[in-house]
Amino acid sequence: MKRFSICLTLCLILATSCFAKAKEVKIKLIETTDVHGSFFPYDFINRSARKGSLARVNTYVKQQREAFGKNLILLDNGDILQGQPICYYSNFIDTLSPNIASQLINYMEYDASGIGNHDIEPGHAVYDKWISEIKCPVLGANIIDERTGKPYVQPYTVFKRDGVKIAVIGMLTPAIPNWLPQHIWSGLRFEEMVSCARKWVDYVRKHEKADVIVGLFHSGRDGGIKTDEYEEDAALRIAKEVAGFDVVFFGHDHTRFCEQVTGADGRKVACLNPANNALSVAETTLTLQKKSGKWQVVDKTAELVDVSNVDVDEDLMTYFMPSFNKTNDFVNKQIGTFANRITTRDCYFGSSAFCDFILNLELDITGADIAFNAPLTFDTSIEKGAVYVSDMFKLYKFENMLYVLELSGAEIRKHLEMSYDLWVNTMKSPDDHLLLLSEYTKNDQQRLGFKNFTFNFDSAAGIIYEVDVTKPDGEKVKILSMADGTPFDETKTYRVAMNSYRANGGGELLTKGAGIAKDELEKRIVWRSDRDQRYYLMKEIEKRGTVYPKANNNWRFVPEELVAPAAKRDRALLFRGRR
Repeated sequence: MKRFSICLTLCLILATSCFAKAKEVKIKLIETTDVHGSFFPYDFINRSARKGSLARVNTYVKQQREAFGKNLILLDNGDILQGQPICYYSNFIDTLSPNIASQLINYMEYDASGIGNHDIEPGHAVYDKWISEIKCPVLGANIIDERTGKPYVQPYTVFKRDGVKIAVIGMLTPAIPNWLPQHIWSGLRFEEMVSCARKWVDYVRKHEKADVIVGLFHSGRDGGIKTDEYEEDAALRIAKEVAGFDVVFFGHDHTRFCEQVTGADGRKVACLNPANNALSVAETTLTLQKKSGKWQVVDKTAELVDVSNVDVDEDLMTYFMPSFNKTNDFVNKQIGTFANRITTRDCYFGSSAFCDFILNLELDITGADIAFNAPLTFDTSIEKGAVYVSDMFKLYKFENMLYVLELSGAEIRKHLEMSYDLWVNTMKSPDDHLLLLSEYTKNDQQRLGFKNFTFNFDSAAGIIYEVDVTKPDGEKVKILSMADGTPFDETKTYRVAMNSYRANGGGELLTKGAGIAKDELEKRIVWRSDRDQRYYLMKEIEKRGTVYPKANNNWRFVPEELVAPAAKRDRALLFRGRR
């Protein structure tokens, strides 16, 4: 009898242990974001091998699926449709085949996909087709169809894993109407993110009885542009202020981040951003136990995993080799010859061959009086000699259109005043920095040591001017004359060429800077291109054959005795260790 009692006790202990283990579930979520066409371990722009890529990510994901099986949830957070020439080729040239980005999402078996601002930028024809081709849910709770008043895509999706219900809510920065022309997002509006998050968290709690709530937000951590109309970066604010989230994956600002913050309900919220170009993935592992009939997160780990040197998935490469080869043929086409080398490094220190080449082509293409342009890439160059299609993606990074607006002379000056206030310091001695730099942004892949974004550093052609770095903000720019020496008149109206991002209010140089109301900008447009600006630049080079890019030398920083030593130091500081 005693022996039976011992055996019964042991059986009960084993049964209890097995029952306890059955009540514990582990879920792993992996996020990619801001892939920007980094699909393969090859850079089509520089025509060279590259680290990272979805081909490496997929190797890592396969490893994790072996460990977690169906409890591995793979998410993409947008900005996948723009960045490398393979995206451009799929978006605008080979438009009949399935988009390369949707093919990759399907091949890698993503569980859900978000939408980024650069996914909207190619226009309805591209992103509507892309959305229709993706087999997993495409999420965007705050992208509203004006015809129905409901989300244009799914606001959220729910996964059930071992009895646990995981809701993923997707959102996009609402800044789109302030950056992109209306026809690109026609029929849509973009809700403010915090209130939208609160609405959908309440909904999935009530209607889906979700055990875990995950945010998939194409919005930066914080610190982006804030106006009365929109807040660009709200991910961290949502994590802290909107009760209910367990995990917030975000992107957009290309800055690595991995911390747990305290939410409005006291729970710890894992907040992660792996930055851009598929060099890392963000992942969180949740351990849940069922207590009093409800699943509860009892442990949560979060980390950014470097996949930059993980082995390439050769099966993926073989599958996509036809697309790879088509793009390679496209970018290797020679379109002309450069008589000299140009680099964006020169753009920050005065009139430069790189920026002025674009400005002069803008003037030639449009017949405008004045042109604005900013360096769209922090540090790139085009070498002397043969110029290829690939080089056009160095010359002009984004698929912006080309516009001409009517501006007064005073508005032109004020526009430039704000640009240089974002760009340069107010100097008091030769020991001061010329440029506005920041230790905080050294690892920010968009600013790389600048306090502000270089794609808002507009300079101009068509006028002669000086920028006095000893003057306070708003008083640095002195326009001396038109480029031909005729007087510049602040009361006169001029035709000004610029890209569509700027013309639509992007960077606030026209609105906050020049003081033009946002709803007035459309009325100022007197011409707009049918194709992207890169296309016209490429056609101009093809037409000319050999081009001779050189600086206009139509503007400069003064006084020289302060600027010269500061520029030398700042140049070394920004580009030290870079080839």
